[in-house]
This record gives sequence, C-alpha cells and structure tokens, in this order.
Amino acid sequence: MSQYLRRRLALTLCAMATGALALATPTALHAQAPAPAGPEQVVASLKQSLANSQQRLRQYQWIETTVISLKGEEKSRKEEQVYYGADGALVKLPVPGAAAAPPPPSGGRGGRLKEKVKENKVDEMKDYMDRATKLIHLYVPPAPARIQQAKDAGHVQLTPQGPGGVRVEFPAFVQPGDLLAIDVDTAAYALKTVSVNTYLDKPSETVTLNVQYGTLNDGTSYAAQTTLDAAAKKIRVVVTNSGHRPLSGR
Repeated sequence: MSQYLRRRLALTLCAMATGALALATPTALHAQAPAPAGPEQVVASLKQSLANSQQRLRQYQWIETTVISLKGEEKSRKEEQVYYGADGALVKLPVPGAAAAPPPPSGGRGGRLKEKVKENKVDEMKDYMDRATKLIHLYVPPAPARIQQAKDAGHVQLTPQGPGGVRVEFPAFVQPGDLLAIDVDTAAYALKTVSVNTYLDKPSETVTLNVQYGTLNDGTSYAAQTTLDAAAKKIRVVVTNSGHRPLSGR
C-alpha cells in the first residue's frame, strides 16, 4: 500500500471519527431525565445533542492512533496528538518517536513489476474508499433534518437493551435495506455505540462502521474507537482515541 493511500485512508477515518464525535454530547443527554419515552422525544434529544455537540471536547487534547489493515495484515500505523484549534478545526500533530509499520521491501525487475501491480490496486482501493467515505458521511454524524425525516416517515424503532439501556434504530435511513443504530445508556444518559450497516452499489458490497464511546471523569463522552470495515475489499481501518487531558490555556 503506497504512502499516498495510507495517508488518504488515515485522513478518511480521522474525519469519520471526528464526525462521530458530534453525537457525543453529554450536556444535552444529561439534561434528559427520565429517558425519552417515544420517537418524538428521542428525535428531539438527538437533534439537541447534535446542535450542542463537541463543546466539552474542545477543552481536551488526546492521542489518536490509526491502523489500516488489508486482508488481516497491518499496512499502516500512525499516532497523532489531536486538539481543537481556536477556529474550531481539528489540529493533528505527529507524535515524536511513534512506531510505524515498515513498508514491504522491493527491488529488481520482479520487484518493479510487483510495485506496478500494487499501484493499480492502490488506485482501485482509493476509488472504492472515496465512495465508501462519501456514503458513510451520510450517516455519521446523522443530519438533524434526516433524523426528522426518518421520524416523520415512521422509520424509528426503540428497543430496550436490558436495565438502563435502549437502542434507537433508523432502518432505511439513507437507502433501502440499510440501518443506523444508536445505543444509549439511559442510567447515565450517555451514548454507548453508534453503528451503521449499509452497502455500495449493491447489497453484497457491505460497508459497516462501528463507534464505541467512552466517558471522561467529568462526564464527557468521546469516540473511544471507530472501526470501518469494507468487506468487499477486505479493508479495515481502526481509529483509537486515548490519553485525554485538559488543553492548557483554556
């Protein structure tokens, strides 16, 4: 996998992870008590959480680790220090001394031929991941207007998840046969997971995204781990956020 593709995929999943953070809004969720009783209340809560998103996370900096694998083999690993700048945009700086997966050796005529084949595959994967990225961005973070449309169309399902938990599902959220699901911890009023099951071009080209949330000591929710699986191409990208600490000067 070329350096360009590794960089492209890393930026893709970093963007997705950042977008998923928009769902983690402890201020809005903690304000809801008791838990929403029906679709109307759930939709209102989700829209409010989206509108007030990322406020507490702007006070933190953390380490983001991105790992890209192809057919189960790790191809790239990158660590960056991440925080929000004064303009509200994410700032990402390389972590000095962070280990990276070494590129495969090449050389000779046979090596050049293999590199050419790899370049062709890189172009194919780049196009595929570009399209997968555009599709996933329709789900994470979900647009408040699309959430309202789903509710108005009756495409909201509430399923209890044991004591203190509920799953909010939006079938056919973007296209027929897809599913957006959000698990909420109603005891702490915090998001636990956001998952997407969709496809590219045809149902057999499955693309899934799973976001696992964590909670900081002050109740701030954050995307602890984001995993993208493109089964048709055997590509997996995992973004992990850890080591949160207050951002000095704020």
